Amino acid sequence: MDADLCLSDDPSDKPPCRGCSSNLVEPYIKCAECGPSPFLLCLQCFTRGFEFKKHESNHKYEIMTSDFPVLEPSWTAQEEMALLEAVMDCGFGNWQDVAYQMRTKNKEECEAHYMKNFINNPLFSSTLLNLRQIEEARTADTAIPFKPTDDPPRPTFDSLLSRDMAGYMPARADFMEEFDNYAEWDLKDIDFVDDDSDILHALKIAVVDIYHSRLKERGRRKKCNVLIQRRYPKEVQDLYDAMRRFARVVGPIEHDKFIESHALEFELRREISRLQEYRRAGIQSFCSAKVYERVKQVREDERRKRTMLVDVLQYIQDGRACQQWLSKQAAIDAGITPVVTTIATSGRRCAPPLNLTGLPGTEKLNDREKELCQVVRLVPGAYLEYKQALLNECRRQGGLRLAQARALIKIDVNKTRKIYDFLIKEGYINKA
Repeated sequence: MDADLCLSDDPSDKPPCRGCSSNLVEPYIKCAECGPSPFLLCLQCFTRGFEFKKHESNHKYEIMTSDFPVLEPSWTAQEEMALLEAVMDCGFGNWQDVAYQMRTKNKEECEAHYMKNFINNPLFSSTLLNLRQIEEARTADTAIPFKPTDDPPRPTFDSLLSRDMAGYMPARADFMEEFDNYAEWDLKDIDFVDDDSDILHALKIAVVDIYHSRLKERGRRKKCNVLIQRRYPKEVQDLYDAMRRFARVVGPIEHDKFIESHALEFELRREISRLQEYRRAGIQSFCSAKVYERVKQVREDERRKRTMLVDVLQYIQDGRACQQWLSKQAAIDAGITPVVTTIATSGRRCAPPLNLTGLPGTEKLNDREKELCQVVRLVPGAYLEYKQALLNECRRQGGLRLAQARALIKIDVNKTRKIYDFLIKEGYINKA
C-alpha cells in the first residue's frame, strides 16, 4: 500500500468511481496494477471488494490524497495547489483575492508563503534558470529569420464585406469568433477507455466524425470569406458586393456563372488593352513585350521618385532644410542611420498635405472634404466618424458649440476647430 499525491481536488478533473459512478472525494483508491487508464474507487466500493473485468480485489493499490505537508508543516499539498491556482487566476500581488479564493489562509500568510517558497527559494530559481538556458540553447540555431511581408488584404472601410466579415483579423488570417464556435464542447469530455462497450465506443467514434465534418465546414467558410478579395480584382469585387443581395433570387450556380462571366470579361478587356498598348509602341513579339514591361517599370519608379521630390520641394522653401532632407535620404539609401540636425528657421514649417490615395473611405468624400483631410492630415475613416458624431450631437441638442465638439472629439484642438468651422461653413451643423 502506497500513499500518492492527488493531482487536483476538483471532482470534475477526475474520472468517477468505477464501482458506483459517484464523484471521488479524497481520500480514494487507485489500483496499481490496472492500466493504462487509471482505475479509481471510492472508499465504500473498495471496502466491499468491488471487482470489474481485469480488476480484482487483491490487487495492489495506492491511497490518493493531498492531505500532507510538502514545503511547510502548516501547508498541505492541497493548499499548495490551491495557492498556485489562485495566483494564476487572480494575478501575482493580488493577495486579498487570493486569500478569498483559498478561504483557509489570510492574505499575509499567502504572500509570505508564496514569496518564501516560490520566488525567493534558491532551488526553484536555479531550476528555472537552467530550464531557460536549455531552451535558449535549443532555439539559438533554429531562429526563424525575419522578412517583411505584404500587407494582408483588408475589406474596404464601412463596406458590405467589412460588415459581413466583422471580427476578422487580417494579420492573423483568422476570426475572433469562429463559425460553429462551440463545436468542441460536444467532445471535450469524451474519454476512450479499454473497458468501453462496443456500442459506446462506436458512439464516441461517431461524435468525433461529426466534429471533423463541422471542422471542414468551418474551414470551407473561412476559405470562402478570406480568399474572396484575392479571387477577383477590385472592379469585379465591387460588382460582387453589389450583386450579393440578389444571390437569394437565383441559384448558387447561376450566381457564380454571372460573376465569373464578368470577371472573364474584365480580364479580356485588360488583355486587349495591353496588346493595343504594345501595338502602339511598335512591339511585334512577346519577347520584346517583356523587355518593354521591365523598362516601363523602371521608368515608373523614376517618375515616382521625381514626383515625391517635387512634392517635398513644393512645401519646403528653405534651402538648408532641402539640403538636410536630401542628405537624410542619401544616408537612408546607403544603409546609414541619418543624423538629424536642428535648423533654425524664422517660422514654423508646415507639414505637407496628406496623400489620400488608397485610404479607406476616400471615395465617400467630396472635393472640399478631401481638401480638408489633406490640410488637417486626417484619414478619411476618422473624419467620417467625427463628422457623424458631431451631426448626431447637433441633431440631439439643436445646435453645437465648439467646446462641446472638443469634448466629443479627443484629438488636437486645432484640428477640432478646423473640422468644426468646416462643418459650420458647409451647413452640416449650426451653432448653439
